Amino acid sequence: MSVRSFHRARLLLALTTALAGVVTVASPAAADPNGTSASSRPLATAFDTAAARYDVPRDLLVALGYAESRLDMHRGAPSAAGGYGLMHLASNTQVHTLEEAATLTRLTPGALRAEPAANVLGAAAVLRSYADQAGLTDVARDDVNGWYGPVARYGGATEPSVARLYADTVYDLLRAGFTSTRGETVVGRAVAPRRGGLERAAVLGGIGTLSTDYGPAAWAPASTSNYTVASRPGSHPVTRIVIHMTQGSYAGAIGWFQNPAAQSSAHYTFRSSDGAVTQSVREKDIAWHAGNWTYNTGSIGIEHEGYVDNPAWFTDAMYRASAVLTRSLATKYGIPKDRAHIIGHAEVPSASHTDPGPNWNWTYYLQLVNGITGIGSGTVSTSASTLNVRSGPGASFPVVGSVADGATVAIYCQAVGSTVTGPYGTTSVWDRIGTNRYVSDAYLLTGYDGYIPNVPRC
Repeated sequence: MSVRSFHRARLLLALTTALAGVVTVASPAAADPNGTSASSRPLATAFDTAAARYDVPRDLLVALGYAESRLDMHRGAPSAAGGYGLMHLASNTQVHTLEEAATLTRLTPGALRAEPAANVLGAAAVLRSYADQAGLTDVARDDVNGWYGPVARYGGATEPSVARLYADTVYDLLRAGFTSTRGETVVGRAVAPRRGGLERAAVLGGIGTLSTDYGPAAWAPASTSNYTVASRPGSHPVTRIVIHMTQGSYAGAIGWFQNPAAQSSAHYTFRSSDGAVTQSVREKDIAWHAGNWTYNTGSIGIEHEGYVDNPAWFTDAMYRASAVLTRSLATKYGIPKDRAHIIGHAEVPSASHTDPGPNWNWTYYLQLVNGITGIGSGTVSTSASTLNVRSGPGASFPVVGSVADGATVAIYCQAVGSTVTGPYGTTSVWDRIGTNRYVSDAYLLTGYDGYIPNVPRC
């Protein structure tokens, strides 16, 4: 965030506090791995302030934002479901958290959409209002497990299994812990959410909710207002597969397809974190995903959780799970496994969308689709105690972490980058050991000189 934007956000917070006539008490600063107070960072301050003012558990607020956006404002652009900002304040026919936030905070919709601190404050206000309506007392609000109902309501899903999926995602993040690229850290802890009536809701992927078209997929049908019933491939030959990004969260996309006003759907949607998949439209039917009727009638639409402008969503788990489905579909319908028939939404004639965007790695994906699916391994050898991990295949990319000398790492794909000299010679090969995490092959003992057989190229 720019300094100017931060000052505007601080001003908004001060004005809001003054209007409400309350005193904001800062919550204790979380420990920062770089040695600075977490609350010295603008985003951390925004979460501290919002959590304290509305008596919402701070880590719950951060986890909800991380589930929605990876704490990214996306330059103010809305999600596919009309949600804004890192907390996804939404304004559509079904969800009105943006308007609710404006009423509760007295901030303008424009500020809530564009200012990170205001966006966080608005989400906290909405969650607190839901907690009040659910009867959470002062004491009950101190227990994060009691917030399950308000969190599920915030997601806006009307179908219980999708509402549970949304809230479970937030609590799973609390359980596992995470560190965002924005510097926010939530330490994992034991959680036992009180789901209330949603305890009886089907768990997507559980017995009785599986797809009949594709075994690994859960089944969460889209509204009948969002697709066309057909009898493909008899009625319409299936000749293409179209790759999309949801421009929103996994649960949010599935819920959006169930909104009759959405006027859009896809056959399948993949989750970023683990490659889980849900089907919303039967393959025989025509999903409304491409914005072009001819392409809709002759294709399968596959959504992937995330936003085109944030590569953190593009995980190996999602790539590999999606490629297995695409390979299966291509075999089933006789679709060639090439870029002429497996295309991005942006390549559909007259398309107004840019997904899957420049961060989608077509080389890697098509190799996976065509069966080049190996995962290599290597042992780190460095004269220092640790080896720097970079965000891309080259020494000029930012350092995003480190691995210890002697550690064994998985290698998902290999790319050409800057030339480096290390214990195993001089090479321009870089090994991807995680999402946007690369190390030079010169520092890894892989058993091969350079490229590893059957490991894809990045």
